[in-house]
Amino acid sequence: MTLAYIPSPSISQFTVGPVTVHFYALCILAGIICAVWITTNRWRHAGGTFDQILDITLCAVPAGIIGARVYHIITTPERFFGPNGDWVEMFRIWNGGLGIWGGVVFGALAAWAWCRHKHYPMALLADCVAPGLLVAQAIGRLGNWFNQELYGAPTTLPWGLKLNTAGTAIGSMEQCYDGSTCPTGTLFHPTFLYEMIWNLIGAALLVWIGHKAYRTLKCGSLFALYVMWYTAGRTWIECLRIDFAHEFLGVRINVWVSMVVFVLGAIAFVILQRRGKDSSLLAERLRTQTELEASTIEA
Repeated sequence: MTLAYIPSPSISQFTVGPVTVHFYALCILAGIICAVWITTNRWRHAGGTFDQILDITLCAVPAGIIGARVYHIITTPERFFGPNGDWVEMFRIWNGGLGIWGGVVFGALAAWAWCRHKHYPMALLADCVAPGLLVAQAIGRLGNWFNQELYGAPTTLPWGLKLNTAGTAIGSMEQCYDGSTCPTGTLFHPTFLYEMIWNLIGAALLVWIGHKAYRTLKCGSLFALYVMWYTAGRTWIECLRIDFAHEFLGVRINVWVSMVVFVLGAIAFVILQRRGKDSSLLAERLRTQTELEASTIEA
């Protein structure tokens, strides 16, 4: 008899009149709002304004969502183009399926383009947004809990996830992806919770490191540390998951991607310490640009 477990929601959506609201989308939206709030506070401290972050957000968020979806489509093409695939499913992001690295790459490119256009220091922005990204990713993982998807292997731990098989959530009938039947009452590793905790710890560490080593680390270092922290956690968490995924040499593709990106993040960190610019210098450049924008508006 199981005495302790994490229950799963019985629903993943609700309706307001003719509109269907998905909890997955609400979690992503909540994560974005928190990330913008955190980034704005850090950006203001560096000499910027909320309006600047708002403009960057309006460019980066749509690009990031598109990139995240493109990454998922590329890594799981059979869901959309296979014998049983449905290409229209590409546009139904509320059903799950966003790849973080596609989102980071596309979002970063859009932010870089806007920063270049407005003469904002991109490395400084990257450091300001790094903790907020981890918080946003942590909140976004709650969407997997509502969808009952992307959980880990069976476990007997007291914090195991119990699926609500009587519900209508996406993963309610997908207890075992290997085709076998799990005994009634089987609990699963709550990988969404593991990643939430890992990301929140990482966000706190980045803020602490940034405060303690502001004059030591070169600008952009916090973002490199974000990449290393997230990929380190994603590697071991991904190994726990039992949902279908393409493999290479018996290892899930996302594990390979995480390891490669971790190495790239480490290399970037080393290069930044040798060739990067001081955060104080870029903050002064941002303050100058902010004052120039303010004087232009007043004129």
